[in-house]
Amino acid sequence: MKKILTYTAFILAFVITMSSLDRLLSKKSIHGINQAKSFYAQPKDSIDVLMLGSSHIHCDVNTALLWEKYGIAAFDFSAAEQTLWQTYYYFKEALKTQQPKVAVLDFYAPANFKNDYQYDFLYENLQGLKPSFNKLALFANSCEVMRWDDYFPDFFTYHNRYEDLGEEDFDALFGREDLITFKGYTPYCAVKAQPVPDFNVTLAADLTPKSEKYLQKIIDFANDNNVKLFFIVAPYAAENKEMLSYNRVADIAASNGIEFINMNYEYDAIGLDFETDFNDHSHLNYEGSCKFTDYLASELFGRFGGDMIDRRGDERYKSWDDSVALTEKMRLEAKEKEEEKLLKEKEEKKNKKKK
Repeated sequence: MKKILTYTAFILAFVITMSSLDRLLSKKSIHGINQAKSFYAQPKDSIDVLMLGSSHIHCDVNTALLWEKYGIAAFDFSAAEQTLWQTYYYFKEALKTQQPKVAVLDFYAPANFKNDYQYDFLYENLQGLKPSFNKLALFANSCEVMRWDDYFPDFFTYHNRYEDLGEEDFDALFGREDLITFKGYTPYCAVKAQPVPDFNVTLAADLTPKSEKYLQKIIDFANDNNVKLFFIVAPYAAENKEMLSYNRVADIAASNGIEFINMNYEYDAIGLDFETDFNDHSHLNYEGSCKFTDYLASELFGRFGGDMIDRRGDERYKSWDDSVALTEKMRLEAKEKEEEKLLKEKEEKKNKKKK
């Protein structure tokens, strides 16, 4: 009995120590990791509109605005440069605890990144997810065997972060994270003018075979679980070669009876100003995201009106009320950071002239 108690105590101590180290040392990032961690904190069956895809989702779809103006309980369950096979496993993960009425899927990543293995942001698509066979399947389909030890297990990728620890890490260690309030949206406040695109293509170019395979899996999974799909392309300074891929998505959507809209044909309807509404060539800034989200809301009501329930006033959705204040705090921080960056660049230019 003494040995059993000793072994049990050792195992418990090991688990507690590793769990604590994981909370402390794991990377915190608003490019996918924090989105996934916060997803698990959402009340069961509370998300009505699930947003899926790459950073074009969590940079452009303002969930706070969707809530404050329309009462839509939406969540940006996305990660940077997310492939369609990763989206498939994210979709499966989401439906373990949620039963959204509509799933919105953006297609920027599959149109722009054509390799069967994407490594630049793989850790963003992995590390926020809880351990499960679903996460293991995502990993196996996203990483070649010879590179497994670069990403698995998660702890090996961030165990040496001791010198980089900050307040956010210790908040996580002591359970002070406010995960439930964060709904995935990440505001940016740079203002970088972009050229207005001029499209002239009507043909379609195939997605990669792997992308098409997993897109069909997403469609089948949605049908099996009674989730309505809405395919979109969030607006950005797109090029003709990318529009070819979006035309292929339009064909797939039409053949499966799925709603689809390429927002790059809707610049004027959205009211986008290419001088003021972009953070960079492919992401909207805060002002641009508000315009786009307003337009997206009108499309959601127009196409899925019966499923758009106003949840405002329901105590169960208080965290969405709180998310409005959190988003404003994040906006102000992003604005201050951008102002500091511009001031630093101005000083550096001034110093170079003096030299």
